[in-house]
Amino acid sequence: MVMISDKPKLVTVFGGTGFLGRYVVQALARRGYRVRVACRDPHRAIWVQTLGNMGQVQPIQANLRYRWSVDRAVAGADHVINLVGILYESGRQNYGALHVAGARAVAEAAAAAGATLTHTSAIGADIQSSAGYARSKAHGEQAVLKAMPDAVIMRPSIVFGPEDQFFNRFANMARLSPFIPLIGGGHTKFQPVYAADVAEAYAKAADGELAAGTYELGGPHVLTFRECMEDMLEIIGRKKMLVSIPWSIARLQASILGMLPKPLLTVDQVNMLQTDNVVSDAAKGEGRTLEAMGVERHSLHAILPTYLWTYRPTGQFTQPQA
Repeated sequence: MVMISDKPKLVTVFGGTGFLGRYVVQALARRGYRVRVACRDPHRAIWVQTLGNMGQVQPIQANLRYRWSVDRAVAGADHVINLVGILYESGRQNYGALHVAGARAVAEAAAAAGATLTHTSAIGADIQSSAGYARSKAHGEQAVLKAMPDAVIMRPSIVFGPEDQFFNRFANMARLSPFIPLIGGGHTKFQPVYAADVAEAYAKAADGELAAGTYELGGPHVLTFRECMEDMLEIIGRKKMLVSIPWSIARLQASILGMLPKPLLTVDQVNMLQTDNVVSDAAKGEGRTLEAMGVERHSLHAILPTYLWTYRPTGQFTQPQA
């Protein structure tokens, strides 16, 4: 006879319908967890139920700006994961409301419910940063740790995968534009990490395998922005000029592009590009990385061709270059 206490643990995932969220939900479902996906519009998120077995994954309405909805989404959960984040501000969806106040609300709700917590920050989170995004992520970390000192904090580098907004965006640009802009000369360093690898880290946190602390997640290779674009162009089989854009001109362009409903570039993003986005030596030395967790890190060059082929001149029928 199965007792109620034998039921699979319940994990509430805020932001589970986003790019990274769907990988995290699937990783949890594969482990047998019951998953409650907290999102603003559950009626448009019915598809998340297909990420697990029947009845295993359920969407629920919640908005980080309304504390009562956060408390309701967390009630009864054994573990809570907060993946909510934005790259640009729009109306009430701003850095302060989501990255700071929202993060605090989730942490306080998790603490009140007696659940453990995994919070999402970002490599480069720094209160002294010139970028509002990085500052808000740092303030969010402080708010989380004040409410839950034993929280696990994840700081991913650029996350890539079939639905990413990085390589897909520039690959699409390469189809239409004669050149690819390299802001600041393209010297900024990244450590692109595969979404499924990051999801595995979150699942390990839910399993209780990770000690409290801040973890930095990066892939097996460190590449400059220029090298990322060169690799992307080679994969899609297109030859484009790589044009260096000085920081001052990039900020001017961003001030205009940032006014679009869905900005192509913002001044804040330009400021973020002035800092390398790689795993720190401190994190490596303290064993706070994917490699130390025992998570296999998939190479950028192994994954990109599986989804960027759609941007080739004749798609899947494009013959590979000799």
